[in-house]
Amino acid sequence: MGEEARKKRGIGTLPGSLSEAIMFAEGSKLLREALGEHVFHTFITNKKIEWDLYRTQVTDYEIKRYLPIL
Repeated sequence: MGEEARKKRGIGTLPGSLSEAIMFAEGSKLLREALGEHVFHTFITNKKIEWDLYRTQVTDYEIKRYLPIL
């Protein structure tokens, strides 16, 4: 199904990154109620740490692609 057809039917897309997923999760009343306040905050905090660790890694692709340019 194309993007236009999805929009007409009110169908969204999944988050494109963990960062985007975290933002959606933070605003989710359902998730907050299902997990409870303490677990919810711990879960969000842990996911933010996970995202930070992921985004600060230099991948093999980046090394192979960009290091020779330097």
